[in-house]
Amino acid sequence: MNTKEKFVITINREMGSGGRTVGEKVAGRLGVKFYDKALLKALQERYDLTTEEIERMKGRNHSWWADFNRIFSLGYAMSQSYYRNGVINEPDLLTTDEMFATECEILQGIAESESCVIAGRSGFYVFREHPNHLSILIQASLEQRISRLMAKRGISREEAAELIAQVDKMRENYVQRYTGTSRYDTRNYDLVVSMDGKTEDEVALLILSYIGAGGQ
Repeated sequence: MNTKEKFVITINREMGSGGRTVGEKVAGRLGVKFYDKALLKALQERYDLTTEEIERMKGRNHSWWADFNRIFSLGYAMSQSYYRNGVINEPDLLTTDEMFATECEILQGIAESESCVIAGRSGFYVFREHPNHLSILIQASLEQRISRLMAKRGISREEAAELIAQVDKMRENYVQRYTGTSRYDTRNYDLVVSMDGKTEDEVALLILSYIGAGGQ
């Protein structure tokens, strides 16, 4: 991947691994925006974005991206507030065929307009033919994932284990339905990283070093 040209980094991650935070740190180091599933769903629902609406925006005389970027800025603040207040509950982020199509339209539009880091269940598939794309899978042992969720959400071990099992199943079903492959198939990724024994900052630096941007 060449960071001197427009690029897209996609991160698939196991719940409780810290992969979302790693993605945010990588984006921050590279000076690009970070996008994730919760934000896209918030944008779709709050602003009634559909594939038809996006096509209408694209058909205007001025850049559709200017409209979307304005909407994104508002939606980003909203989604960050949801995260801070603990409102986002991933098992509730249900996806319909129409929502998946809209997500793909949004993500492809973003990547056409700017470099970015995307944490999402289908990023590796959406950008599989992108000429400057790095696909990453971030994993961790079940014990580490449980411990991290217990500390982060203030829940019991049993609650953390149940939530992980629920989200793992949901994400795998989603990927199989919309991509025809498994999210655990390492052939879908350029880089697979285990978080065990590493901090989020260390993994972010590892990724930056991998793409030759360690000094940024």
